[in-house]
Amino acid sequence: MRRLMTALLGLLLAAPALAHTTKSQTTPAIDIASWKGLQAGAPTQVMTLGSMHLAQLDKPVTTEMLAPLLDKLAAFKPDVITVEGISGEQCDLLRRYPARYAGMFETYCWPLDDAAKATGLDLAAAMAEVDKTLANWPAAPTAAQRRHLAAVFIAAGDRASARVQWLQLAPAERTTGDGVDAALLAILTPTVGKSNESYAIAAALAARLGLQRVFPVDDHTADAVQAEGGPGFDPYMESFWKGSQSALVDAVRQREAGLQSGADVLTYYRLLNQPETLRAFVEVDHKRAMQTPSPQNYGRMYFAWWETRNLRMVSNIRAAFAAHPGARVLNVVGASHKPFYDAYLALMGDVALVDTEAVLR
Repeated sequence: MRRLMTALLGLLLAAPALAHTTKSQTTPAIDIASWKGLQAGAPTQVMTLGSMHLAQLDKPVTTEMLAPLLDKLAAFKPDVITVEGISGEQCDLLRRYPARYAGMFETYCWPLDDAAKATGLDLAAAMAEVDKTLANWPAAPTAAQRRHLAAVFIAAGDRASARVQWLQLAPAERTTGDGVDAALLAILTPTVGKSNESYAIAAALAARLGLQRVFPVDDHTADAVQAEGGPGFDPYMESFWKGSQSALVDAVRQREAGLQSGADVLTYYRLLNQPETLRAFVEVDHKRAMQTPSPQNYGRMYFAWWETRNLRMVSNIRAAFAAHPGARVLNVVGASHKPFYDAYLALMGDVALVDTEAVLR
């Protein structure tokens, strides 16, 4: 009893001091961004390329048209490349919890049955095989090893990394065998006129630089936030977007519709990654949504969803280069993500942001 009373007395005596401390802490105890320059070794250099979604264009952008852009990115020499794709691990989560993530697996993921049949590996086994294979990857892999790893990447739900392996094969070696059957060969063979930036830019660049993979960092578990808005959320947001007005945004979209050459594409990417352009897109969309009142606060919910998704994406990026301090990192992502990527990455104490505009000049 005496010990209990002594402990209670100690708490009572400390209470005023604790209360005072809590009230005075209106700012964070640490400013991690101020640690820049204090890290052991060189900072990790991170650049984000804001991209148009190539698959959504009415007129396809060809490999030849992307060549000048790829030349500029290759000069940056990234060691790690991330893409706006969902990992097989998260796809498995979306599949397992359909009540919470209704329609998400069907929208953003692929069934793995064909890959499991071809390789004999389910998702978990394929992910383990990827790690094991890359840990023992030779300096000069054979064609059979690349075909096998490409098949295993597909079984692990990572088609962009499978493409990285496939592109490093001589055309005559892009055949069935070593785990690649007819179904997987169809996945690995690009469809003429259809692509996306994860393949045409990120995977192509990774193959050119001799990297073995890219890292999918997208996140759609955040979509559960939208679902909480109920049936009125989507109609409200559709009406909200119809009210968007921005001369700069309109000009950028018109430029996107008129791409004819590699010079056009490079000029467009320079424009798309300018701070003024990025601010214009954010002002007319996410910031305006946060500021626009509605009885259900749908705009605030939309902004919360967007921040949640981007924070989780950036944490996945952080994990992708965590074991590579001092590396050069390139993120290839839809342009609307870039200002949020940059804002969150700038907070990291041992990260130096790279000026995308300067690299593309």
